[in-house]
Amino acid sequence: MSKTRSSIIELKDVDVHYSSKAWRETSLKTLALRMLNPRSIPKNQQDFHALRKVNLRIEHGDRVALLGHNGAGKSTLLKTMAGLYPISGGKRTIRGNVRALFELTLGFELEATGRENIMYRGLLLGETPKNLASMSEEIVAFADLGDFIDYPVKTYSAGMMVRLAFAISTAIKGDILLLDEVIGAGDVKFKEKAKRRMQELIHTAEIMVLASHDMEAVSMLCNRGVVVHKGQVIFDGTVEAAVERYREVMAVPPEQKAGKPSPDKKRASKSKRGRG
Repeated sequence: MSKTRSSIIELKDVDVHYSSKAWRETSLKTLALRMLNPRSIPKNQQDFHALRKVNLRIEHGDRVALLGHNGAGKSTLLKTMAGLYPISGGKRTIRGNVRALFELTLGFELEATGRENIMYRGLLLGETPKNLASMSEEIVAFADLGDFIDYPVKTYSAGMMVRLAFAISTAIKGDILLLDEVIGAGDVKFKEKAKRRMQELIHTAEIMVLASHDMEAVSMLCNRGVVVHKGQVIFDGTVEAAVERYREVMAVPPEQKAGKPSPDKKRASKSKRGRG
C-alpha cells in the first residue's frame, strides 16, 4: 500500500510577467490619438515583471502570512501558488488539492436562482455533480437565505450574494487553503458562523497561506511570515519577525530605500547653500 504524500508548495526561481498589452491604455480617445500621431505609440513598452526569482517551500503544517504594501506582489504570489497565473521562468510544484478563496462571487449566473448557482459555482471550483447534490442542502442551510434561495441571484443584496458564495466556497474542502484577506460576510450572526467555519478550514487544511494587512489576524493564525517587496521575497521567518520586517519596510520612504535624500533633506540642503 503506497503512502499518501503530504501537500507541498514549492517555487524555484519563479518569475511572473504581465503582458504590456494587458495593461496598455486602449480607450477610444487614445486609439484616435495614436491613429493621428503614430509617433505617440511607445516603442519600448515592456511587460511588467510582477514576481522576480521567488524561492519558497511551504510544507505540511505551515500557516504562512504574506505581508507587503499594496502592489508589492502578495496577491500575484498567492494566485501563482493557486496555479491561476502562468509562470514565465523557474519551476512551480504544487502537491495537494488547492482551495483558493479569492473572488467569492466569481461564476455566479445572475439570472439563475441561488440553488442553481450552488451547482454552477461548485462545478467551477472542481466539484462533481454527485458531490454537489449531496452537500447542496447543507450549503442552503448555512447561507440561511430562506425563500430567496429559489429566487434569481440578481434580486439579492450584495450581502446575500456574499453569504451564498461563502457557503459554497467553504463547503468544498482542500488540502491547501489560500486566502486573500480574512473573510467576513453578512450580519453579526452570520459573521460568527463564518468565523467558526474559517477556523475549521484552517485547522483541517494541511497548508494555509494568508495575504493580509491585518497584523492581529496573521499573528493569531500564522506560524510563519513572508515579506514581499517589489515582487521579491525579502524575508522568510517567524511571523513575529516578519511583522517587524514589514513595519520597517513600510516606515522607510522609497527614496531613502534607494539611497536618495528625502525631499525634506533636499530642501534643507538648498536652504544651507542659499544662506552660504
